[in-house]
Amino acid sequence: MVKPGRIYLQKTTYNNASKVNNMKNMLTGYRILDITQFVAGPTCSRIMAEMGADVIKVELAPSGDHARRSGLKPRKQEYKNSSQSTYFGQHNHSKRSVGINLKTEKGLLLLKKLISKSDVIVENFAPGVIGRMGLSYDAVKEVNPTIVMCSISFAGQEGPLAGEPGFDYMASAYAGISEMIGEPDRAPSQVSMAVGDSATGISAAMAVAVALLHRERTGEGQFIDCSLLDTYLQMHEDYIPRIGLSGAKALPTRSGSQHPNGGPTGIFDCGGGTYIQMMIMPYQWPRLLEAMRMTELENDDRFNTPRNRRKYRFELQSIIEKWMAAIGNRSEILKILKEQRVPAAPVLTLSEAIEHPHAIKRGAIRKLDDPLIGSFPIPGQPPLFSRWKYNDKLRAPLLGEHNKEIFQTLCNFNESEVEEFKNEGIIIADPSLD
Repeated sequence: MVKPGRIYLQKTTYNNASKVNNMKNMLTGYRILDITQFVAGPTCSRIMAEMGADVIKVELAPSGDHARRSGLKPRKQEYKNSSQSTYFGQHNHSKRSVGINLKTEKGLLLLKKLISKSDVIVENFAPGVIGRMGLSYDAVKEVNPTIVMCSISFAGQEGPLAGEPGFDYMASAYAGISEMIGEPDRAPSQVSMAVGDSATGISAAMAVAVALLHRERTGEGQFIDCSLLDTYLQMHEDYIPRIGLSGAKALPTRSGSQHPNGGPTGIFDCGGGTYIQMMIMPYQWPRLLEAMRMTELENDDRFNTPRNRRKYRFELQSIIEKWMAAIGNRSEILKILKEQRVPAAPVLTLSEAIEHPHAIKRGAIRKLDDPLIGSFPIPGQPPLFSRWKYNDKLRAPLLGEHNKEIFQTLCNFNESEVEEFKNEGIIIADPSLD
């Protein structure tokens, strides 16, 4: 089969160990144009960059990815106008950066030149914007017929909500998830982190990888439509089929710190501002009673069945927390519970979480070294592979850091032409690169 791309690896069979072992990374040879900002899109392309793809981050004039304005900036006075930030670094390390003014004809031609040399485009403009720029999937296919294009948006490219501006929290609200979060007698709450953005980025990376596999088999590129709202709806555990069969009576209620189906399952106050998370299956209920030395509760009418323990979960919470308060030490409580193999975990602060030996050992927390900001911790890459390891020397690019390198070597412009692009404002770069 003829390979549709331009920089593909030679096809490797599963039993050809020497070739596999000699591969630097699993996606080496694929080139991805990342025309995204903030979290979802950059997460998709960053995952693929770490797996070896050449990711070129296309940042738009005048100041690049808006994420550069968030997070911590360099402390040294001479770098106060730098494009670097911790927020940008976490989501965009392992990529190369070019800065382009797409409001100019020459800037658009530069981007189309890159498209002709690439395998994938990832973008997260509002639906319709990329088309008005002259870069719809149909337009892009004319430049590169086998391109894989992934568009990430709030609610997708079609449907009644497609034209709505939106972010992670809006998608959570539309998906019926925000309504489920919080205390039963209070207003709904929100999770103050990019859960949907991150999950959508992971989903998009999976979709792009599968589309590339499809192209390897058929020679066909395709368009991928990824939405935050679709991702959030996917996160529901079992309430959607329940409501479909039983109607409004199956609607979940806000449960606060105690899961409505738990036996017991929830967060328990162990005193001193510390908490423990427990998740007790029905067969583990006697173990908890043994740990608490309260086996008499097995015969208590309030707690003698899973249904009753759910009904009286707040009374049970009070009993458990009184037992914990009498001990008065989270570590000791956890020791007692684990001796009985009761599923329990400390509710760690983020400071405690990133310093936990387990997270460090697995690379779930690692370091990014920025020449302007210094070294700081960032999350790792969740999947671990047996045949290769992630790069432990991580760095995020300055805005337009690779303008000269990419436009000269990849697009075949000479040095004077690239300098002319710069002088005309067609390409942009971090002030420190002058």
